Amino acid sequence: MLVEPRSGRLAAWGNALLAGLVSPDEAALSIVGEDAVHRVAGLPGEPGPVGLTLALGRLRALGATGLRVALPAPGHPLGLSGPPEFNARALDAEEAVVCVGAALGLVPEVAEAGPAGDVHVSVVWHCLPVREAPPADVPSLGEAERELAEALREATTVLTRLDVAASGPVAEAALSAYRARAEAGREVLAPGYPPRAVRVLELAQRVGLMVSLAYERGHGGAVSASEIGARAQALRPVERVARRAQVAAYNAAVEERDRRRDRD
Repeated sequence: MLVEPRSGRLAAWGNALLAGLVSPDEAALSIVGEDAVHRVAGLPGEPGPVGLTLALGRLRALGATGLRVALPAPGHPLGLSGPPEFNARALDAEEAVVCVGAALGLVPEVAEAGPAGDVHVSVVWHCLPVREAPPADVPSLGEAERELAEALREATTVLTRLDVAASGPVAEAALSAYRARAEAGREVLAPGYPPRAVRVLELAQRVGLMVSLAYERGHGGAVSASEIGARAQALRPVERVARRAQVAAYNAAVEERDRRRDRD
């Protein structure tokens, strides 16, 4: 949750490209971000891995009109619709992209090489068949925003009561640094997304960061096994809400397009 999911970048900028709002090169550069290279393997009609620009064009030719995000976790197939092989790969990667209009999905495989401080990251997106069905457990933007506001209050209360580091000055410093990075030019979403989606995604990332800090920054005052267990039990539903909200935000461009089409 500390890092923007690669599936989110692929879906957001892929949707902007499919809507004609950005060029293929701009979309590809934004998707790759700080990684070294992204390739797509297993595309129908392609004998081997291809670059993002070609892959996105090929997906459009195959009928893809939009891209949705899945962020599954054990026991929570968020955004998935099957079949089991695709779900298993997505669960292992903890993320995936599902095409709208084409029965295909993409799961990233990440490889790192090089010494510490100079690590080069390459990503291969494996293209696999998916079942064309409604994705699992994806809320509307309105639902996600309401859930997040409540989850943020609950997380702050619980972490303060358990004396966990994520609720104190360390957390505030980390959150301030996160906001500074966001304000330094990072686009939260690609062109074509409604402002509410940007707001929901920013809040979801903030909640996710709090959860990550709570898990990673030591036990604070929660020194007994029962207290540690209580913290995990309290954080689990909060983390789930944050993931649901991220998926709702990344999928908002497709949902907004569908609503406009239904009105017309």
